[in-house]
Amino acid sequence: MKITFLGAADSVTGSKHLVQFGEQRLLLDCGMFQGFKALRERNWLPLGAPATQLDAVLLSHAHLDHSGYLPALKRQGFKGPIYGTAATRDLCEVLLTDGAHLQEEDARRANRDKTSRHEKALPLYTVREVEATMKAFRAVPRDGKLQLGSTAVRFTPGGHLLGASSIHVSNAGRSLLFSGDIGRVNDLLLPTPQVPPAADVVLIESTYGNRLHPPEDVQARLAQILRSTLKRGGSVLLPSFAVGRAQALLLVLQRLRNAGELPLDVPIWLDSPMAQQATELTLRHAKLLRVPLREVQGLTDRVHLVTKQAQSLKLAAQLAQPRARPSIVISASGMATGGRVLNYIETLAPQSRHAIVFPGFQVGGSRGARMVAGEREIKLHGRFVPVAAEVTHLDGFSGHADAEGLLQWLRALPRPPEQVFVVHGEPAAADALRSRIQDELGLRVRVPQHGETVTL
Repeated sequence: MKITFLGAADSVTGSKHLVQFGEQRLLLDCGMFQGFKALRERNWLPLGAPATQLDAVLLSHAHLDHSGYLPALKRQGFKGPIYGTAATRDLCEVLLTDGAHLQEEDARRANRDKTSRHEKALPLYTVREVEATMKAFRAVPRDGKLQLGSTAVRFTPGGHLLGASSIHVSNAGRSLLFSGDIGRVNDLLLPTPQVPPAADVVLIESTYGNRLHPPEDVQARLAQILRSTLKRGGSVLLPSFAVGRAQALLLVLQRLRNAGELPLDVPIWLDSPMAQQATELTLRHAKLLRVPLREVQGLTDRVHLVTKQAQSLKLAAQLAQPRARPSIVISASGMATGGRVLNYIETLAPQSRHAIVFPGFQVGGSRGARMVAGEREIKLHGRFVPVAAEVTHLDGFSGHADAEGLLQWLRALPRPPEQVFVVHGEPAAADALRSRIQDELGLRVRVPQHGETVTL
């Protein structure tokens, strides 16, 4: 068995791990790099292994840092199947299509405004290439079991996101377990991650490898922010991931309304067509949730849906007016890296009466991470915008297990692995988790390097 770490080995993004059993080559995840420019530039490089020689892609879940490189892989000649759960397949269609639309629009804007360093700005991939990629998807059976030649594959629900799974592969008596992203025990929407089969080798994510989630009641904390902002006549902007996070926010806002903690006359706007589609898919796959069906069906009750770009621009401009009606806006993207949320940041950030609340993890180098860190000026659409609004980070909405949760997941395995590789974490987080796994669990463990190949 050979493992080549093609992404998320020295960073928290770009998840790609090539596993070889003899002549068989399986790629675990196919994510795009996000965050720092040096990482994003890797998206324009070849995979690091011949795409034409891959037998299949096994996808842990739909987030772009795990699936967003798939159309680029297809362009490089990959002709095999892509396996994931039915929910992962449905969400990937929404996420990849939206991502392609944004990339095409960014390229058009750069060419129009002549802001690209290149002669002609190009998208990483197009909507047409996404359509071709989706034809390669195959939904795994409900029991999560596949047989790919001589390799047995098992998908085990991992929380974190609708359809997310850990992936277990075994061949000729040797086995590997890839955690994917591990969810929280007390997640708002999803059940506790299930315990996967034991394996000789484990690849474990480390997004929160050096952090613990705060013990605060996230619903009460959000209610406090809403009260204080609305009282001073400001609006609250919630930059949100369209899939998973937006639905959790809608759930909490509806619970606050039903509890009388949020007045019914305060408008709630959902400005993300992708989040609207993801909410519909959440209802379609409601059996995967821990939330009662009636709450899932009521996520968008009395919520104003913004569908067109012109509506979005108009609303952003209206909320910035001195006597505007205070409102709550959920808009994507969650780390303010692009999308319609930038319209609101541009108009609301310069005014101190407003609040911008980031609910969840912010990857290093993103606008969200810089705003949470306290930067008082942010670059948008080629110009710098002052940040006078109150900026808050609500860690309690994160869909990732914290350091204790990651160790708990490892401890729960039926037997200890022979070797652990810590992946998908910023360097400090990955090394902190490595140290705890070594000292507290007594396991052989290390953090691999980007591009490294290990023979076991």
